[in-house]
Amino acid sequence: MRVATFALKYVHTPVFKVCEACALSNCPSFTLSPLSLEARVKTLLLALTTLIGAPKTLIRVPWLRRLRHRWGSGSEIPELQAMFEHSPHGSFVVDAQSLQILTTNAALRHTLGLNEGELKALTLQQLFARDEDANTLIARLSDCDSRTPVRTRRRGPNGQMLDLEISRYPIDLGERRLHAYTTHDVTVRSSFETQLIENQQRLDHLAHHDQLTGLPNRLFLAAHLPSAIAAARQSGQILAILFLDLDRFKHINDSRGHETGDALLKAVAQRIRSTARSADVAVRMGGDEFIVILKEVTNTAQVNEAAERIVEALSRPFVINGRPIATTVSIGVSLFPRDGADMGELLRHSDTAMYQAKERGRNNWQIFSPIMGRRLKARVAIESHLRAALQLSQLDVYYQPIVDIETQRVVALESLVRWKHPEYGFISPTRFIGVAEESGLIVPIGEFVLKRVLDDARRWLDAGHTMVPIAINVSAIQLQRYDFAGLISKMTRAKGLSPTMLQIELTESAVFETLDARNGESNNDAVENLRKLGIDISIDDFGTGYSSLSYLKHWSFDYLKIDRTFVRDLGTDMSDLAIVGAIIAMARHLNIRVIAEGIEGWQQLEKLRELGCSLAQGHLFAKPTPAHECAGFLTGKPIDLANRDRRLEPIEVTGINQVQIFELLEGDRQATG
Repeated sequence: MRVATFALKYVHTPVFKVCEACALSNCPSFTLSPLSLEARVKTLLLALTTLIGAPKTLIRVPWLRRLRHRWGSGSEIPELQAMFEHSPHGSFVVDAQSLQILTTNAALRHTLGLNEGELKALTLQQLFARDEDANTLIARLSDCDSRTPVRTRRRGPNGQMLDLEISRYPIDLGERRLHAYTTHDVTVRSSFETQLIENQQRLDHLAHHDQLTGLPNRLFLAAHLPSAIAAARQSGQILAILFLDLDRFKHINDSRGHETGDALLKAVAQRIRSTARSADVAVRMGGDEFIVILKEVTNTAQVNEAAERIVEALSRPFVINGRPIATTVSIGVSLFPRDGADMGELLRHSDTAMYQAKERGRNNWQIFSPIMGRRLKARVAIESHLRAALQLSQLDVYYQPIVDIETQRVVALESLVRWKHPEYGFISPTRFIGVAEESGLIVPIGEFVLKRVLDDARRWLDAGHTMVPIAINVSAIQLQRYDFAGLISKMTRAKGLSPTMLQIELTESAVFETLDARNGESNNDAVENLRKLGIDISIDDFGTGYSSLSYLKHWSFDYLKIDRTFVRDLGTDMSDLAIVGAIIAMARHLNIRVIAEGIEGWQQLEKLRELGCSLAQGHLFAKPTPAHECAGFLTGKPIDLANRDRRLEPIEVTGINQVQIFELLEGDRQATG
């Protein structure tokens, strides 16, 4: 087969290559086999070396030498020129010394929009060094080959930017060295690659960032935190993990709606970002939980300052849809390497510290200590045993009388839940009520208490006793999670009782958490619905919670119960005496009756009588008593106090209070010490 015929086949069929076996043998004709750019380039080099008249002895590649010998010393130059000129890839040759362009082909001239003369007037720098340093580009072009092509950009004939991939093939002519270059227009491929990269980056961002707040998410934390720990280990610096949990967010979400809740989470995320340093990382774990990673920490004072900044920033009211919303945050802190060597350990310990912050009243931060781990284990154990107690009927309801100080007659009973564990005996409510509220167990416990109270009231009525109202402690969770007033109406009707025989005691925190409903921002105002049933409302433990006088002014309450902490030292502490006197005077002007809790001695009772307090409750009158022993409270006669011990008796906690895990553990430690 003649070279011209081969050249035409090669030029017009770029997906075929010359079979080297035929080129190296004495086969009278060439055959074609599939593919390979390398074979096309080799043939192009043969055309170039023949075109410039290179001596046979200087052709270094054996297959080229044999192919050159087979074709002769130059009679086929026109055919090889046609092969070079009609190559589908832009090609050109430059002098290795001067970098002057010596020759070009049609594909290159078409791609760049320049003619042969214009191209030959340029050097390699002038041809390509437009958007980057000339020396850098020339160095790259001088070292590239078919395996490591250079990617660069040049403006095309219509002003558009072209992405070009350039490969170099050196030609040694003895005294003269040349560089043959082939160019490939990869603009379309580059655009495609760019789109793929952008799509991948977009998918990666979506996978590692929270769609609501825009903060990094759990996946990002799992990928990022181990490297941050490794960096801190190498630098010897402290790494701090802050675990944030919004206080009472569920109540806001339930009362205002999920749209408002989402808007609040976005606003919270922005404030967290604004308090963090540029090196720190804020992550949304999900729900109302966030993580802040403090890097490059040199001392714990920096951690304290950062945690305090976040607490202060999130305690300021948010304005969502034109209306203010108040929320706070509880933060737990763990430190690397002191509190853990890996991600899992640090997150667990910061979570434990966060629960400790909630136990200490919320809206604060706590740094992990080993005792917190034991407290968390105790809390988990209490929750587990409490669930079993509900199923195994270990809970009971006791009653304590509320007495008119002047007449000493019982005017009401307060129902108090009691838990008698088969192994540990009676468990104080201060140890399990808080756990019940956090775990949601307070709802079935509340239903159990309500049912038991109504059952006891029905029996007492049937037995002919003189009935008095019965107070039931209710948490904010019970009010907001379902129609509590509807439940009372249904259950009292089933027992043939009137709802007016009940009183509802709410702690100050419960009142605060129903603020949205009480301001008319919910169609289901739980407290108002209870009032419509004729049920009196009491504020329990007044003075220990928010103690906002504004809700006493604007909301209608029937009773106010002064917490025992103000009553305990009433006879000896002038500050307590002044506080109690002020509360009683204020309540009198607001037409609210005052009940003093924790009356354990005669001196307390006399002081309260002098201050004008009308009602009292405590061990001086009676300890909490099981239902079958309460007949003496329901006679309508004054309680006989003649034989009461006038000494101050040990105080037993009554009513629903938040669990004190520290006291629980201290008690366990002393018991086992």
